[in-house]
Amino acid sequence: MVTFDDIKAARAAINDATILTPTVRAARLSLHLGIDLYLKLENLQYTNAFKSRGALNKLLTLDAQQRKNGVIACSAGNHAQGVAYHAQRLGVPATIVMPLGTPFNKIKKTEDFGAKVVLFGKQFDESVAETMRRAENDNLTFIHPFDDEAVVAGQGTIGLEMMEQRPELDAIVVPVGGGGLIAGVATAVKAIKPGAEVIGAQSELYGAVKKFLDGYNGPVGGATLAEGVAVKEPSPRNLAIIKKLVDRIDVASEYEIEESVFDLLSDEKLVAEGAVGAGLAVIRKNLDRLKGKKVGLIVSGGNIDSRLLSTLILRGLVRDGRITRLTFEIDDTPGQLSDISRIIGQAGANVIEVIHQRMMQTVSLKRAELEVVIEARDKQHVEEIIQTLRTAGFTVHADNDV
Repeated sequence: MVTFDDIKAARAAINDATILTPTVRAARLSLHLGIDLYLKLENLQYTNAFKSRGALNKLLTLDAQQRKNGVIACSAGNHAQGVAYHAQRLGVPATIVMPLGTPFNKIKKTEDFGAKVVLFGKQFDESVAETMRRAENDNLTFIHPFDDEAVVAGQGTIGLEMMEQRPELDAIVVPVGGGGLIAGVATAVKAIKPGAEVIGAQSELYGAVKKFLDGYNGPVGGATLAEGVAVKEPSPRNLAIIKKLVDRIDVASEYEIEESVFDLLSDEKLVAEGAVGAGLAVIRKNLDRLKGKKVGLIVSGGNIDSRLLSTLILRGLVRDGRITRLTFEIDDTPGQLSDISRIIGQAGANVIEVIHQRMMQTVSLKRAELEVVIEARDKQHVEEIIQTLRTAGFTVHADNDV
């Protein structure tokens, strides 16, 4: 099992080629949650994720012949870029196997770091099998994303840094997939401050570690925003460390994860992956236990797809009432739209989109249906605008189906 000495050795080994990311207080979220929340900003790490720590520590264990032969990994995400980045920097040939259908931007980012990308397999298990076949046939060193002691020790340096930067922390929340990050972090944290809690956060669709610890019977599989922790089979070695050192594992729903990613962006101006959203959602679920405590959350990565992020932002604005669709039934006469726009503008809101419908048969021939999408301050502001419109004689209702 990985030891605290292994983690200290890893820190010494990777120190010059990794960023000492800050652990900062989240002022707005702390105010909203009623706790002192501190964020370890691994989204500022090279390749914008913590994975480069473990990848580098593993690469540094290779002998001269292994470096010459090269390395291989299987990943469609942060592990791929972490291996590729440090392999290129160290002059080690790297091959990354990715499943068919991997988004082009992930392929390009990995190739930009000099790695050879091989697309193989519709399912991830098929990609793994191809990776192991190539490793054996081409005499390449396989770098596992979480089931490797050197990788776990590298990830554990995050816990060591957090306790040095914020020794007052009472609890640390860690996203959990294959268990490498939390196994390393828990080893470091418990060695430095045994009384500090270590809490794991998983998507409820991939609660495999929680199932192991306390018999969670939820599904294991499905489409999740927290794709960085979408692991069906965690490492047995990591599970042994988790069982010994981790205080609690909780899961978060897709809605809770999405809401938390939006809140990190809206309140703290941080672009975070779904795995981080799971961590914040789990903190919310444990607020009664964490009230009055100083809590650290590992912002494990920021590599969320930009198109997905744009949709998430719009949905968050709708959820908060800042974007709302108003539906009117109006007389089909001149001036109606201008009167509505004037009232909305005078109320301090902004008209984003207008759809004027005459042809559909939901209203009478001499009337029309009007849909107006507005941007307001919040839900209360929308209610005030609707009341003003109704007082002016308009038939209007709101919905959030934007």
